[in-house]
Amino acid sequence: MAKKATLGRKALTIQQGYTLLMKAILFEKSGLENLRVGEVKDPEPGSHDVVIRVKESGVNPIDYFVVAGIQVKPMPHIPGAEVYGEVEKVGDHVKTVKPGDKVVVYNRVFDGNCDMCLRGDEMLCRNGGIMSLVTQGGWAEKMVVPEKNLVKVNLDSALAASLPVAALTSYHALKETEVGVGKTVVVFGASGNTGMFAVQLAKKMGARVIAVSRKSWLKEFGADEIADYSNMKEVVEKATNGRMADVVINSLGTSAWDASMSVLGRRGKLVVFGTLTGAEVKLNLSAVYSAHGQIVGTTGGTRAELVELAEICSDCKVKVHREYPLEKAAEALRELNSGGRDGRIMLKIQ
Repeated sequence: MAKKATLGRKALTIQQGYTLLMKAILFEKSGLENLRVGEVKDPEPGSHDVVIRVKESGVNPIDYFVVAGIQVKPMPHIPGAEVYGEVEKVGDHVKTVKPGDKVVVYNRVFDGNCDMCLRGDEMLCRNGGIMSLVTQGGWAEKMVVPEKNLVKVNLDSALAASLPVAALTSYHALKETEVGVGKTVVVFGASGNTGMFAVQLAKKMGARVIAVSRKSWLKEFGADEIADYSNMKEVVEKATNGRMADVVINSLGTSAWDASMSVLGRRGKLVVFGTLTGAEVKLNLSAVYSAHGQIVGTTGGTRAELVELAEICSDCKVKVHREYPLEKAAEALRELNSGGRDGRIMLKIQ
């Protein structure tokens, strides 16, 4: 057996020369209690790949579900779906980025050939998936990513790290529901990861925005009105002269369903993209068809929309509740679901 000498983070294998190792968050069995800090081999780029040095990652419900038990591959597994970093190394055929560029990762695996990809809906690729579910994620010092999945940015790190999931999910939902000048948008979960961006982006699109929350700081994020569950219907009625909402954003799921339906106006659109509080609801069909209402499901967004976000959201704000180092990823995931959270949970990796 070959002898091994360890020199800090660099392991010297006498027979094979130097093998560089990087720090990563790993699990081999589902459950937060099974997360550990490990060292794995530095990734090497293929011809069309890029190795990025990960700087920061947003902590999202998808990360919790990845660790808690949904099926993922490969194993042992590295979670982390929302990634911002700096290009370190590029493959031979990479043309659009170079070492030193700051980038965010479009976190959808897509083939580019199916009917969904050809129409620009890469997030619906029939042969794809989400990075950190069907590939290793970004909760590591480095990550290898196809060139086509990178978007260059020049933004504050917390904002950059929030674009690929929190901001893109909201932006795509607002575009799908044709939010614009003269529309009234009601946002449930307004102080959450996606909600704070839904408020800001809807305002940028020219809409009147009503945030359902108890957080007064949402006024600084563009909310015209803030209401809680006890008075939201009255607030929406007053703001719209009784017409109610043109678009309702429900990122929470079951807990906000009845309230969402109660403020939806005629020809209104209720868009859903989260089930944090449950996925099963009761639906009164007459309330939908009698108002010519629409229920719209969305997920993620397109590459083109992520490029757009890097420009139009350059002055967006991020309310950060707490930042954790990579080694405390399990604690960060627990904090995500804490009742006292007020803003985003972020992982500062380097």
